[in-house]
Amino acid sequence: MALIDIVLPRMGEGVEEATVTRWFVEPGQKVNEDDVIVEVATDKVDSEIPSPVEGTVVSINFNVDDIVRIGNVLAVISTGDEDAVGPGKEERTDKEEVIKDEPEKLVFGEIIDVTLEEAGTIAGDINKRSAKETKDIFLSPLVKSIVDKEGITAEELATIEGKGRDGRITKDDIREYLNKRDNAGIKASDEVAAESVKEPVKKAEVNVSAGDEIVKMDRMRRLIADHMLTSKQTSPHVTSVVEADVTNIVLWREKNKDAFLKKYGVKLTYMPIFTEATAKAVRDFPGINASVDGDSIIIRKDVNIGIAVVLPTGNLIVPVVKNADRMNLPGLAEKITSLAEAARNNTLQPADITEGTFTLTNVGTFGNLMGTPIIYQPQVAILAVGVIEKKPAVLETPTGDVIAIRHKMYLSLSYDHRVVDGALGGGFLKRIAENLEGFDIDTGI
Repeated sequence: MALIDIVLPRMGEGVEEATVTRWFVEPGQKVNEDDVIVEVATDKVDSEIPSPVEGTVVSINFNVDDIVRIGNVLAVISTGDEDAVGPGKEERTDKEEVIKDEPEKLVFGEIIDVTLEEAGTIAGDINKRSAKETKDIFLSPLVKSIVDKEGITAEELATIEGKGRDGRITKDDIREYLNKRDNAGIKASDEVAAESVKEPVKKAEVNVSAGDEIVKMDRMRRLIADHMLTSKQTSPHVTSVVEADVTNIVLWREKNKDAFLKKYGVKLTYMPIFTEATAKAVRDFPGINASVDGDSIIIRKDVNIGIAVVLPTGNLIVPVVKNADRMNLPGLAEKITSLAEAARNNTLQPADITEGTFTLTNVGTFGNLMGTPIIYQPQVAILAVGVIEKKPAVLETPTGDVIAIRHKMYLSLSYDHRVVDGALGGGFLKRIAENLEGFDIDTGI
C-alpha cells in the first residue's frame, strides 16, 4: 500500500493560496485516475484538481471555504487494496506544518534556509500554536507587505490577535499593534515613528436605514477589492490621456467584418486592432513592459497583453494573450475571442491568466468616454480605451482647413510613477494613438 499526497499545485505567478470551494469525494471513497477530487479557487481562476492515481481516499485535510497554501496536502489517497479508513485507523492530517531536521523549512508560507539549531527554535515557536492558529497566520499580500516593511518578527506576529474573518490578521490589526509598540517604547522605523503621532485609521461609520438592502460580497468581489486596495497603496498612480482619430479603422472594419467572419469564423471587433497597436508600442517602449521588485526594475522580454473581461456576475477577470506582438490581426481576433468565451463559461485554465506584462481594458463597451484604471500588479501600467464617437474636427487640406466628421476616441494610461515618468508614459501613449491613426485602410484580411 502506498499513500499519495494530493497537494495544491502552483497556479500562476504571484498566487500563493487558494480557497477550497467544493469536494467531489469523501474519505473511504474509491477513485479512478484523473477523477476530479476537489475544486479550488484563486483570485484569478477556478480549477479542478484530479487524482493522479487509482485508489481510495484516506483523508480530506481541509473543509470547504478553507484557505490553503501552495504545496499543502489537500487529501491523501491509498493505492492499496485494503480499506484504508475505518475504526482503529488513524487518519493522516497535514494541516499543521511540522519542522523536521532538514535544511529547508516552510515557515509562514515561505521557504527559508535555517540551521538545525535554528530549526529547533522555530519548531518551538510553532508548537506553541494550535493547528488552526498556524493555518490562520497566513497573511494577505497587503498585510504581508506591511509586516515586511515594518520588520515585524514571527514572535511579534504570533502575539497579534486577528480580528478578521476566521481570526485572520488584518491591516488594522497590524497598525494597532504598531501604535502600541511605539507607545511602549519599542524601537520602530522612522516611518512608523512619524505615523505614531497620527490617529489610527478609522473605518467610516455606515448607517443602515429602513428599506436598505445588504448584499454580501462574493468571494471574487472580496478578492478584487483587496487587490485594488493593494495596488493603490503599492503604486503612485498617474493618468495621461490622448485623443485618437480612428476613422480609417472604423471604415475598414465596416467594409471587411462580414468577409472576416466568413473566413475566420470569429467576429471582427475593435479589440484585436487595439491590442495590435498596443503590443507594437510596448515593443518600442520596453520600460512600460516591466515590474518593480524592491529597488530593481524587471524589464520583461515577452509582450503578454491582459484583456479585461466582464463576467456574467459583473466581476472582472484578465485572461492573457501571450506574445501578442508576434501575432497578426486574425490570430489576435481568434485568441481574444476564445479567451473571452472561456472566461464567461468559467473554463479558463491557470496558464490563461498568468504571466501578463501589460493590461488593456475597454471602458467604451459601457459607453464611457475614458477611464482612470487601477494598475494590475505587479505590472506598471494599464490602458483604457473609450467609446468611439463621431465628432467635428478641423482637417488640413491643400486648399485650406475644413471641418469634417471624424470617428474619435480617448485613450487613457494609468502608470506607476515610481518607475514610469511623464516622458515615458506620455510618449508610449502617443505612440499607440499614432499606430491607430496610421492604420492602412487598404489592409487585407
